[in-house]
Amino acid sequence: MLKGLYTAYSGMVNEQNRMDVLTNNLANSATTGYKAEGATSQTFDAMLAYRIKDEQDGYAGGVYLGRNNPGVKIGETYTNYSQGSFRETGNPYDIALSGEGFFTIEYTNRAGETSTMYTRDGSFTLTKEGYLVTKDGDFVLGRGANGELGHIQIDPNHEASIDTSGRIVQNNQVIGNLQITDFEDYNYLEHYGENFYRPVEGAEIVESSAKVQAGYLEASNVQVVREMVELISVTRQYESNQKILQAYDSTLDISVNQLGKLY
Repeated sequence: MLKGLYTAYSGMVNEQNRMDVLTNNLANSATTGYKAEGATSQTFDAMLAYRIKDEQDGYAGGVYLGRNNPGVKIGETYTNYSQGSFRETGNPYDIALSGEGFFTIEYTNRAGETSTMYTRDGSFTLTKEGYLVTKDGDFVLGRGANGELGHIQIDPNHEASIDTSGRIVQNNQVIGNLQITDFEDYNYLEHYGENFYRPVEGAEIVESSAKVQAGYLEASNVQVVREMVELISVTRQYESNQKILQAYDSTLDISVNQLGKLY
């Protein structure tokens, strides 16, 4: 067994995974509220090689050959939740969050099933009925004057404003309040689709201290220059592992087709 083949192969697979993450970040560098992702690597656990059923040592027993570490394996993918910069739009229904927290969205999938999702993308709009929705038509959730969680409806014929605490004011009356949700540990959130997050088992909801900024949108926190530098590094490392495979291939060709050949 040529251990170098497995080491180089696992290195190429790992770099391919890193490249997938980096290119996804670059593709979403202009996506409102997008949070950059990263990939980790880890070594395989050292394997104790053990030779058995070899006539040289006898079929009854076995011989330890030492420890074998076959390279690198893909670790976990993580999300960088740091805040992006704000961009002023002047649209009262473009909303950004200053601080930790998420907008609460009633998401409907293609099968018509609804579930609660969370996002930092506050590019909202009003339907003709006056419901506050995302750009994909999913309802933004908030608490009405009665305190119940539900859809937010605003009279589209009159101006409305949203203050820093998320209260929606129209005709000098508070008609609702945006539901801003935060979590104790973001490790219990998983990325869903382009810009949604959903909690997994163990997630704990806590009160958010985020300030609502109407008329602004939060830009992606992807640093394009940094991602490009990382992409070049990944490409170089992938090529290095590829050259190792080519070197082993050349060595095997000589061993199999040339050594011991009679002329």
